[in-house]
Amino acid sequence: MRLSFLEPLYAEPGPFASVYLDTSRDVEHPERAIALRWQRLRDRLTRQGADRALLKVVEEVVGADTEVPGMHGQAIFAAHGALVLDGELPRPPAHDSARYGTLPDAMPLVTQHIPEIPYLAVTVHYGGLPTAETHGWVTLDAETGTWPASNVTPGERLHLRVAVATWHHTAVRLGHQLDEWARRAHADAVVMGGDKWASNVLIRRLPHALRDRVVRVGGPTATDTGRALLEPQLNTVFHGHMAAHDRALVNIFIGRHALHGAATEGVSATVSALQRGQVAALLLNHPLGSSLRLWAGPQPTLLTLTEEELISFGVRAPREERADEALVRTLVGTSAELVVVPDSELRLDEGVGALLRYADPGTPS
Repeated sequence: MRLSFLEPLYAEPGPFASVYLDTSRDVEHPERAIALRWQRLRDRLTRQGADRALLKVVEEVVGADTEVPGMHGQAIFAAHGALVLDGELPRPPAHDSARYGTLPDAMPLVTQHIPEIPYLAVTVHYGGLPTAETHGWVTLDAETGTWPASNVTPGERLHLRVAVATWHHTAVRLGHQLDEWARRAHADAVVMGGDKWASNVLIRRLPHALRDRVVRVGGPTATDTGRALLEPQLNTVFHGHMAAHDRALVNIFIGRHALHGAATEGVSATVSALQRGQVAALLLNHPLGSSLRLWAGPQPTLLTLTEEELISFGVRAPREERADEALVRTLVGTSAELVVVPDSELRLDEGVGALLRYADPGTPS
């Protein structure tokens, strides 16, 4: 998973207010519920030292996602009296939270983007007889997205009405158009629902490479929900899966590790590689909890296990930080990726490993 979307968070130093709250609209009196949640979080930030100017900036955007229907959440980051980042969460946070600290609390936002699977969703609606020798219309909707974030931030949408008499012919052109669209989106899969006959006509006319990635789904295929096209089906198809890009990185890691190549495991060796800017992708068996701590300096690569080591690097005011906050900053600052891989597929030493950009005699094993 690429973390470039977090770069605005680290363009300026902290301290940061990091707020996660449930802003779902599927409850009675949602605005009142959101206001009560924010009041509790506001009090928490005040106790942690946030000033009024910062609280006002956050308050101005709390619940501003009124156009997003259904269950979802909001992640808000602010610093020095200015909004830094405001993002939608495809699921409400497990617990509303607010932190005021040197580093932004970005890992919960990252976790809600995992596994970041790119896809193309297509629905084909037709209510007539299964033949091209009749009157009527075939309606096609298609949408690109990256699951699960696209549940609340859908991508580009295509909507077409095609006379059923020309459907066989038009499907050839549409097949090439969808193929090009899927290529631009780097889609791992094409999830298709709707009328069986009309969908089959289209599938048979897709280029072979795209046809092999089609996943047929059933169930209601509403197109006007304000959320991702085929959202319930997407959640079923992709749950428990890794993005093809991430799986490729894991396979490279396994191959290199077996040959004692540019890969490493364990907290100490991985932190050492991060210090040297060697890490191309950090692998975790699960997102780190809040208990593990690391020592951090003013630069992303100034990251150590002990205060003494950080002082030896010339840092005059070392800070002990939550490991998840410090690691995300280092990954973003060194343009490294993050891959969460189930331990059932690959059990990492201490739950952490790294695919390296290079290895040399100084690389920790």
